[in-house]
Amino acid sequence: MSEAKGGRSAQLKHTGLRPGWTTGACATAATTAAYTALLTGDFPDPVSITLPKGQTPAFALAVEELDGERATAGVVKDAGDDPDVTHGALVRATVRRLPPGSGVVFRAGPGVGTVTRPGLPLDVGEPAINPMPRQMMRDHIARVAADHGATGDVEITVSVDHGEEIARSTWNPRLGILGGLSILGTTGVVVPYSCSAWIDSIRRGVDVARAAGHTHVAGCTGSTSEKTVVAEYGLPEIALLDMGDFAGAVLKYVRRHPVDRLTVCGGFAKLSKLAAGHLDLHSARSQVDKGFLAELARQGGADAALAAEVADANTGLAALQLCAAAGVPLGDLVAVAARDQALSVLRGAPVAVDVICIDRAGAVVGRSGVH
Repeated sequence: MSEAKGGRSAQLKHTGLRPGWTTGACATAATTAAYTALLTGDFPDPVSITLPKGQTPAFALAVEELDGERATAGVVKDAGDDPDVTHGALVRATVRRLPPGSGVVFRAGPGVGTVTRPGLPLDVGEPAINPMPRQMMRDHIARVAADHGATGDVEITVSVDHGEEIARSTWNPRLGILGGLSILGTTGVVVPYSCSAWIDSIRRGVDVARAAGHTHVAGCTGSTSEKTVVAEYGLPEIALLDMGDFAGAVLKYVRRHPVDRLTVCGGFAKLSKLAAGHLDLHSARSQVDKGFLAELARQGGADAALAAEVADANTGLAALQLCAAAGVPLGDLVAVAARDQALSVLRGAPVAVDVICIDRAGAVVGRSGVH
């Protein structure tokens, strides 16, 4: 069987679901159009951008405003077949010239939140525009500037119409992101999740990998964890299972259709849910249990004061950072607990398991041994 028929792309094709674009991709498209108009007087419509994995989607503009030293473009988000609360939202980017040497500065406009609590990948006080969307916008500003002989020193203000209202349906208020939505996305692509369709695609992925003779497969929560597994073990695409939030689906199917080895790789917070016994890792159906993390930290040598801080942390990442500063290996403890939960679901099936926890940038922050 051809290896091209396996892996993440084959899983998505198998679901029959249409992918969409993240708020980060929409903001990048709007930024690119606005800066082009600021330099040339004309808005490219549609505007094409290049995503981190090389796709070059084109976006129609819903808003075009040019006024002296600033320009605004707007793109309506299309989330494809994903039940995303931001589907249909109008994402705007206003680009304003800055003096040479200023670099690229980001601002939160109406409907985009501001970080007010620690534990997120952005500093307190920063607009809730995540690191990868920021990099995408910087890259596209640099390309447009190079094309037109400009310096690329600009202020980018991202806003989302009705974003503050939409954000009430997200976890942002609980995380201390106030005033609106976050601008998100590591690949620029929204992968649609229909539970039944995606679980079926996971099963097909296992079948294809086994039929091709692969004895080591990896269940990954997303593209960043896939990169980590490839770097760690050199696994081919056909051996990568995009499990998303459906850890239980991978484990139960591998229990019935064993492989020699299963690696589970994902974000620390998601895998802390698996460690606590959750098999569905979606934020709407399970949450990070800080009390559980505090107990693990105690087992790893944390004193009562640190355990209390962990229990009161804003996010899983904040708990991890507190423990790292104190020399308590919370990442490893979570990885071991997640591996043990996986083994309990496997019920003695002849499958060796290891778990790797990563942070948002893909750095390994915890790992278990193989058991």
